[in-house]
Amino acid sequence: MASTDNTIVIDAPMDLVWDRTNDIESWPNLFTEYAEARILEALDGGKRLRIRLTLHPDEQGRVWSWISDRIPDPETRTVRAHRVETGPFEYMDITWTYHEVEGGVAMRWMQDFSMKPDAPLDDAGMTERLNRNTRIQMAAIRDRLEREAREARQPSAAREAERR
Repeated sequence: MASTDNTIVIDAPMDLVWDRTNDIESWPNLFTEYAEARILEALDGGKRLRIRLTLHPDEQGRVWSWISDRIPDPETRTVRAHRVETGPFEYMDITWTYHEVEGGVAMRWMQDFSMKPDAPLDDAGMTERLNRNTRIQMAAIRDRLEREAREARQPSAAREAERR
C-alpha cells in the first residue's frame, strides 16, 4: 500500500475552483495530461459519475485509458474517486478536498494505491511518479483558474483592451 498527499493554493473563488475542477468533460482544457475525459453514465441517481479518462500518448506512443467512478459532494467540498479499470494498480482511490484559506482555495489530492506485482513500477516508483505529475497538473490547474479569475474580475473594457 502506498499513498501521496499534495496541496496547492489557488487564488480564485471557491465556486470557480469547484465548478471547473468538477466539469469532467472540460478536463482536457484544464489538465495537460488528458487527451479526453468523458462521462459514461450517472449512477446512484446522479450522485456517482462513471468516467473514462484517456491520456495523451506516452514517450513510447502508448495511450493509457481507464474508467473511474467519481462521487462529488458539493456540501462538504470533497470528491472521492475509485478506479474501476485498475490497469497496473491493485487499486487506486483518490480523495480531493477543497478549503478556503488565506489567498484562495487549498485544493488537496490524496491518492491511496497499490501496484500489481507485474506492474512496470513498484509502489515506491509509482509514488515518485504520481507526486511529480500531480504537482505539474496542480500547477497547470492553478495557473488556468487564476487567469480565469483575473479575467472575470476585470471590467469588460479592460478585457477588450487586453485582447488587442
